[in-house]
Amino acid sequence: MPLNDEHNSDSESSRFSESTAASSDSEYSRQSFNSDSSSKPSSPASASPPKMITFDELMAAARNLTNLTLAHEIAVNANFCIKHEDLPQNSFAGTVKQIVHKAFWDHLESELNEDPPEYEHAIKLFEEIKEILLSFLTPGANRIQNQICEVLDTDLIRQQAEHNAVDIHGLANYIINTMGKLCAPIRDNDIKQLKATDNIVELLRQIFRVLDLMKMDMANYTIQNLRPYLQRNLVDYERTKFQEILEETPSALDLTTEWIKESIEDELSSASDESSSSPGADSSSKRTISPTLVLNNGYLKLLQWNYHKTIPETLITDEARLQELREKLKQLRIIACVCLITNNMVGAAIVDLPGFAEQLKRISLPLLEGMNKKTFDLKEALNAIGVQICSKVNRSLTERGLPTLDEEMQSNLMGQITHIVEENNPVCSLIDKRIQFFLRSLLALPSFQKSMPTMPGGLSVIQTEMELVGSQYASIVNFNKQVYGPFYANILRKLLFPETPMGKAETGTATATS
Repeated sequence: MPLNDEHNSDSESSRFSESTAASSDSEYSRQSFNSDSSSKPSSPASASPPKMITFDELMAAARNLTNLTLAHEIAVNANFCIKHEDLPQNSFAGTVKQIVHKAFWDHLESELNEDPPEYEHAIKLFEEIKEILLSFLTPGANRIQNQICEVLDTDLIRQQAEHNAVDIHGLANYIINTMGKLCAPIRDNDIKQLKATDNIVELLRQIFRVLDLMKMDMANYTIQNLRPYLQRNLVDYERTKFQEILEETPSALDLTTEWIKESIEDELSSASDESSSSPGADSSSKRTISPTLVLNNGYLKLLQWNYHKTIPETLITDEARLQELREKLKQLRIIACVCLITNNMVGAAIVDLPGFAEQLKRISLPLLEGMNKKTFDLKEALNAIGVQICSKVNRSLTERGLPTLDEEMQSNLMGQITHIVEENNPVCSLIDKRIQFFLRSLLALPSFQKSMPTMPGGLSVIQTEMELVGSQYASIVNFNKQVYGPFYANILRKLLFPETPMGKAETGTATATS
């Protein structure tokens, strides 16, 4: 099948992106990568024996990773918040929770129904409620703090209980009124429902439910206020936290080192292939490899990563975002393939028709939703796309008084579309190559440059979506380089220039920073 597209753009584009990356490294690479850039000498590329770590050290590293991941998510994800999620009632955990809670509240009800009532468990609940209410107060709220401590004084309540003089409904009403003063406006309706509840046990149960919601609101309010600070200081914070992890667990860069090593090997293989096809080319060593190009190609591999395999440690905080971009790119690649196949098979009758490619995209997108699910049948979806496209093409041809596609042509068109799923499909390989070139060119641009590189031929139908994906991808990569650049520099120096003495490294650092 002929592909009426810019075939010569691939070889030229590849040379362009590589030369751009290489030129940016021309004076920088030896100077930067001869310096021991990470702040501590704990690197997996060194020949030092493995260090045995204690359980406490491992737990400390885990806490640092949790804090780092949480801070990163708060800063980069504007929609990040804590949500209240109940366990499914039909699940084992949900059933156990329901049974335990019911037993607790039934026991409390039986105690309060005794004659005289037994208040010990109720007093413990009031003590817990007091601590929660106090946790909502801002510094300086002394008046309401003193009032809460005075009304919910558990010692006083115990003395009242001894004389059967506890006004339990009065205490509950005070708690509800105080909650109404401290809660967010979104909880006003919950407070009204509390005031309408008469049964004291059910009321206490609902008070704790609303207090849980208020704690969630307070946490989200804190996150909202913390976000601007984290965004301003995130690079230094993440780098410091990761350094602490590295000191606790020296193997914390093993997967990252392997990832960079594989990228170096890919570059060496590519350079070897080029030198064998060009007799005059310099058949070189690792020294001629651009460190920036090595890193960029490593980042590109993440968009084809098998996420059953553990991602490099330095990218764990963005794993979900990278996986989402990978799935989006798979969808866009198929849409571009479908449009290219349709254009080439139907020809001039639709190629120049305004908006027709967009109509093909609108047909394909809904049928490709959920591609990342295991139950998704891509071949069946492509067959459905083929049927709808044949119908759309014929309808368009009929409206303009042109002959429609015969059965053989429709069968061939549908067959070409369903064959996209096959490995090494030529159309899919071509589109994938163009997508890779666009992303490689994007990474080769300076991080401060806001414009997008030229969209390769065959991708115009998905240009808007590709630019959005590219922008998100470049943002992740550029930030990752800012945070982990010193660690990458140390690994690259030891892999690319292993014979460089440490004395020179220190000199290089002084030169680079002077």
